[in-house]
Amino acid sequence: MHRRFIHALLPLGLSVPLYFALGQNPQSPQDPQGAPPAAKKGGRRPPPPGVSTPGVKREMSAITPEAVFPVEGTPDWQVLTDDAVWVTNGPRSTVHRLDPKTNKVLAAVTVGKRPCSGLAAGFGTIWVPNCGDRTGDGKSLSRIDMQTNEVVATLPIGPAQSEGGVATGAGSFWMVSDQKGVLSRIDPATNKVIAEITVPEKSAAVNFGEDAAWVTTPGANTLTRVDPKTNQVTSTIAVGPGPRFLTVGAGSIWTLNQGDGTISRVDGRTAKVIATIEAGIPGNGGEIAFGEGYVWATIPQIPVSQIDPATNTVVKQWVGPGGDSIRAGHGSVWLSNLREGNVWRFTAKQP
Repeated sequence: MHRRFIHALLPLGLSVPLYFALGQNPQSPQDPQGAPPAAKKGGRRPPPPGVSTPGVKREMSAITPEAVFPVEGTPDWQVLTDDAVWVTNGPRSTVHRLDPKTNKVLAAVTVGKRPCSGLAAGFGTIWVPNCGDRTGDGKSLSRIDMQTNEVVATLPIGPAQSEGGVATGAGSFWMVSDQKGVLSRIDPATNKVIAEITVPEKSAAVNFGEDAAWVTTPGANTLTRVDPKTNQVTSTIAVGPGPRFLTVGAGSIWTLNQGDGTISRVDGRTAKVIATIEAGIPGNGGEIAFGEGYVWATIPQIPVSQIDPATNTVVKQWVGPGGDSIRAGHGSVWLSNLREGNVWRFTAKQP
């Protein structure tokens, strides 16, 4: 997720004219989504292939955003709540609150050092994993009160990986907290770990839905189901290569597989793979989300892929600059453009 020139001149909270175009900055200050060495040194990674279906691909320039929110730094992970969109900014150690009613940035909340590995909402707060200094540990977990926009608790526990995901569900907060394979379950009333569940080593992300917690393990090419009633693993499902990010919707769990750029669809009841979708978006970075009736995936250079759960196909795919985190809600798609230093809002009903 990348950035460029003109938004650095804009004060926080100022709305942006919609005619500002995305631009590329090859010298990104940080890529929390794990760009390969060539990209970090100023080069560009080879473009992903995308889909070859006629009529599906289109240019990012074809999208006219409803709003462009300046988030100077590297806007990244998102979570949507009833009245806001929350976006992390790693270099500034902040989380920005965007107002979908006014299209303004309402607040920038200072959290722990270098927020990373996703966001989650629940129990009146936004849960923010922090990776700390690159040279030390310093990992933590911040809780932001949704009413006051203030940090109300900081827990001495952090994510196992900077590239992951966290979740709330079954009265708890869930996070993979150790590379050795520990899924921590935290009681929001006490801020204490109430269970440490053994999952595969080097697991990355967790999401909650279909009455279970689901955990991705990129190195093992698996998705693990955890029963919140027993805190036990009940299924381990082989999915596509390198699954890291995941989302829940339409009765299924969807994994974005970084190894070959496919998306695996797993039935939430049977824990079986029911579809493998060719999206053509392999490589590091990116994210996946469900909302507005579709699955949405993002990766640098192919910022938006729209998947129809009725057909298990990519129905629209936009190529060009931008992307790296995505959500859908409030009638819109919300796209974090990390290297461009902004967040786009555009209608989910694109032609």
